[in-house]
Amino acid sequence: MRTIRLLLTAVVLLVGTAFGVSGEQIVNPDVPQAEPAGVVHGGEVAHHGLPQAAPIIKEFGWFKITNSMVVTWGVALFLIIFAQIAMRNVKEVPEGAQNFWEWLVEGLYSFLEGIIGHDLVRKTFWFFATIFIFILFANWFGLIPGVGTVGYGYTDAQGHFHVTKPLLRGANADLNMTLSMAMVFFFCWTVWALQANGPGGFILHLFGPKGDTKGALKALMILVFIAVGVLEVVSILFRPVSLSFRLYGNIFAGENMLESMAHLGGAMWGWLVPLPFYFMELLVGLVQALVFMLLTAVFTLLICTHEEGHGPAHEH
Repeated sequence: MRTIRLLLTAVVLLVGTAFGVSGEQIVNPDVPQAEPAGVVHGGEVAHHGLPQAAPIIKEFGWFKITNSMVVTWGVALFLIIFAQIAMRNVKEVPEGAQNFWEWLVEGLYSFLEGIIGHDLVRKTFWFFATIFIFILFANWFGLIPGVGTVGYGYTDAQGHFHVTKPLLRGANADLNMTLSMAMVFFFCWTVWALQANGPGGFILHLFGPKGDTKGALKALMILVFIAVGVLEVVSILFRPVSLSFRLYGNIFAGENMLESMAHLGGAMWGWLVPLPFYFMELLVGLVQALVFMLLTAVFTLLICTHEEGHGPAHEH
């Protein structure tokens, strides 16, 4: 019960990080952007597929509410209410919703314990479990019929309706949300690394020479591992970028694929053509949640282990 309450608190904190950066969609400057079709409908440029920028629903000065933020709040509220109702009357022999939550939490705990070890999972489980549960439900919520496909738009010459401003949009189809989660992990990773190694040990972990060498070879190894440490720092700084773009790219591409498949079927068979891809996206949603959790867990394990690699370092 205490573990589930910690997870609910983490959901609230995680969702709160999206507030400051969700005003407008972040676009990767290194990825070529598709040119608009150039046809104007009602003052808006026509384009194919879902828009990259999350449409703004309401503005309160500098604070802007987008449709993806509404979905984020909705998923978080659903998880909180669902868990509170399930664990309201805890029974010694779980059943129903209580059985589902206990199975999910215990399964995740055992799975992570086998990867990062007993000591580290006790300290970090609240974060990794929250990441997995929230991303999974957010991905699946984005597949509910109407999310991303109902809204304002235009009808082309072939009679196909194209949504330019969906009323709702998948939370992880907005780069702001995935980047927020990645930045939260980066902050937690830094705290855990300093707790496990201390400031000096943290620097030594990155730049210190490994292995037992002496003499001139040791001096050479120091130079080599300093260079390796610089590359490691660059890799660490790019982790939030890679984590956020991996999740965003897969979810955004999946939603656009489903919309494109629906148009291929026409008015009569539009619901049938994307059906196989719909089930594939259910699997993709699960895999992407698992990948995000595993990558963050492994990154944490690598910085919190002894030089010999025999397990997590003890806290200072």
